[in-house]
Amino acid sequence: MSILFSHLPALLSGTLLLAPATDAAVATLLLDSRRVGLTAGAVFFALRGPNHDGHQHLAALYARGVRLFVVAYPPASLEAFAGAGFVQVADTLVALQALAAQHRVTFGGPVWAITGSNGKTIVKEWLAQLLAPDEDICRSPKSYNSQVGVPLSVWELAPGRHTLGIFEAGISERGEMDKLADIIRPTHGIFTTLGTAHDAGFASEKEKLAEKLHLFERPGFELLVYCADQLLVHAAVQARGLPALAWTRHDAPGAALRFRLKATTAGTTTVRVRLGETAATAHFPAEHLAGRAASRFTLPFADEPSVENALHCLAVLLWRQLDPAKSLAPAEIQRRLLRLHPVAMRLEMKAGRHGCYLLDDTYNNDLAGLSLALDALSRQARPGGRTLILSDVLESGLSGAELYARVAALVQAHGVTRLIGVGEAISQHCHAELVEASRSYYPNDANEMLRQAQHDVQFSIQTYPSTEALLAELRPGDFQNETILIKGARRFGFERVVAALQQPQHGTVLEVNLDALTHNLQYYRQQLRPGTKLMVMVKAFAYGSGSYEVASLLEFQRADYLAVAYADEGQQLRDNGISLPIMVLNPGPDSFGQLRRYRLEPEIYSLERLHDYLQAAREATADGVGALPPLHLKLDTGMRRLGFSEEELPELLALLAAHRAALPVAGIMTHLAAADDPAHDDFTRQQLATFRRMAAAIEAVLGYPASKHVLNSAGIRRFPEAQLDMVRLGVGLYGVEAGAENAHNLLPVSTLKTTISQVKTLPPGTTVGYGRRGVATAHERRVATLAIGYADGYDRRFGSGGGVVLLHGRRAPVVGSVCMDMVMVDVTDVPEAQPGDVAIVFGDGLSTSELAQRIGTIPYELLTNVSERVKRVFVSE
Repeated sequence: MSILFSHLPALLSGTLLLAPATDAAVATLLLDSRRVGLTAGAVFFALRGPNHDGHQHLAALYARGVRLFVVAYPPASLEAFAGAGFVQVADTLVALQALAAQHRVTFGGPVWAITGSNGKTIVKEWLAQLLAPDEDICRSPKSYNSQVGVPLSVWELAPGRHTLGIFEAGISERGEMDKLADIIRPTHGIFTTLGTAHDAGFASEKEKLAEKLHLFERPGFELLVYCADQLLVHAAVQARGLPALAWTRHDAPGAALRFRLKATTAGTTTVRVRLGETAATAHFPAEHLAGRAASRFTLPFADEPSVENALHCLAVLLWRQLDPAKSLAPAEIQRRLLRLHPVAMRLEMKAGRHGCYLLDDTYNNDLAGLSLALDALSRQARPGGRTLILSDVLESGLSGAELYARVAALVQAHGVTRLIGVGEAISQHCHAELVEASRSYYPNDANEMLRQAQHDVQFSIQTYPSTEALLAELRPGDFQNETILIKGARRFGFERVVAALQQPQHGTVLEVNLDALTHNLQYYRQQLRPGTKLMVMVKAFAYGSGSYEVASLLEFQRADYLAVAYADEGQQLRDNGISLPIMVLNPGPDSFGQLRRYRLEPEIYSLERLHDYLQAAREATADGVGALPPLHLKLDTGMRRLGFSEEELPELLALLAAHRAALPVAGIMTHLAAADDPAHDDFTRQQLATFRRMAAAIEAVLGYPASKHVLNSAGIRRFPEAQLDMVRLGVGLYGVEAGAENAHNLLPVSTLKTTISQVKTLPPGTTVGYGRRGVATAHERRVATLAIGYADGYDRRFGSGGGVVLLHGRRAPVVGSVCMDMVMVDVTDVPEAQPGDVAIVFGDGLSTSELAQRIGTIPYELLTNVSERVKRVFVSE
């Protein structure tokens, strides 16, 4: 049953100050005045904190269409809020939590709660991914696990639609978990790890553990999954008599599941599963694993945190075997495990000066967060040094010597070559003391960091008492071709350090959301049949998004191949450390040596080009420089652009038969002309039939199978029977695909933003811009000049009303011609627009598909036209 606004006074122990003109069902809980979406049914909770007070934004929200408010104190006068509804409560946060708790009661399905010091978000995302084929899941977005994030997450539970809830719960001080437990009301739970995060909020580690376990001490709780190797956790769970399924890697007594691990040279981990000797409990009867005592699974990870998190999820899957309706075949469990992908962290990746690359992680700094950020640093494949600029580490609960011993071990383990410490604590415990602490705290580790510092000067340490002291001596020229992680607690203001090291830019920015890109990648992966490989197109500067940054993410996400247009693009990726196989779509004879040196596989599409490649292969053999890379044969099955036609097949076969050793073939491919258009499906099927005939003839001559790939983004979804050995994912990765029926499955990856340089009020009869193409009007208007023009890739066809931008959530049409570096827009209907305000050129709310339609082009053109002078900011949550 829906909760109406008129129900809130009773539910929240509040007082109705003003009844709305129309009673409405509560649809959205709104907390941030800057993020107003649909206003129908949106209730704004005016939260108060040390640095903010939602009550200050009531009038602005009302002006933007919000009509329902929950406040701790009313505005001075309600007369200005005609038609609005106001409920007054003692504490708006408590009221928010109470409303979410009331909503939770309406959901009768199972709810999993995940808590612990580390790994909550990853375990939540992986568990959701593993169970998604069988359940309609509601889960916490991102890492919403706080006193505010949990009620927002639980509110999204939809009885009648969702079959399962998965929510994180995080606490930083005493008394918080009881509140979260009342909201989540879990039926099942996972305890990840007990670490140092938020130690400062508790008297002891045992007290923190006891607080976390309150989440599961409720009537109706059915099962807790945890690792019995965490002895303190194991003892506490047993002492409380919680219904539990424990797993172990080290024969901990009382564990129902025992995992034996073996790392492989392929970067994976083999897990052998058997029952513990005392595993026959009501929660995991021994007979239910009959025949599975020697089950083996492979995890697609080798690093310790990922393996630990994946084992929690595997334990849940094995427990679900008890229910015949939810039981999965071991082969299906294995298939799902192999599709797990790392969860991106909240980082911004930015171009720096002098060939450097910045990882901006300046929002907090604790041990767990530092470890995650260093993991991100170590994953960067770029050559050159790795620098860490680090503030004092907060909220650890450890003594200075012990804390910075752990910091030293983390720095050493992740290959940092230069550490710049900022703060009184890190300055006190740095240099030799820090290194010596590392030796004493980790006595079995060879102290490579100390040897480097003393002998070959590959590692250096500098410290500064404050950010101001660092900035006073900071010289960007001291950093050359490095990857720099900037990791600091908010109060250190490290954004100033980022600004000093960042590549200079004007006010236009292309923001690339790597989480959205990862989402789109996984969406297409879910469409693939087992064993089908994935080639991803990163040509044309990765459709404008930034080739290296996208390629690095794809390598981390285990794509199988990359494709670029020209050899120079492939060389640039190799120079930046990308090691994935790369196919070059347009290789010329002058680039064949480049292909060999940089291990780039060419697409060969004509007899002339094949003869050229054969001659280059002979010359390379004669010169003793090594063989050329294997090639991909492109067949023309109907596109009539590039490729071998069926009429040329006999000559092609003869050439391949005569030169098998000199012309190794990695792949056979074609390009579909209209895979996105149902009107041409018969033609597409003819292309596929032609391809199969030609490919079979080629493989018969070769004497071995080649990787066959024909499908593009639209084809992956519409012709699954033709996925063959590999598919080629292109613009769909970037959130664009022809066909509105699939648009809701993809997230926009790129947001092009610019700023207002100046705003002018123009009298009637005034023209604007070159050629006076901004025609005069009979009324006064306000015109804003934006810092973007056709040199940035903003198409001139957007001039004179062809284009619009978003300012303060409203559309402002272009006035007059688009200039080289500027464009003017009419902001008469956006009265709050001021210099410095951010305008959305395209992104959420203003799609490239809509804009392309306005000027008669395609989204590809808008994406790839964004100039390289426009700064790219890469965002990951």
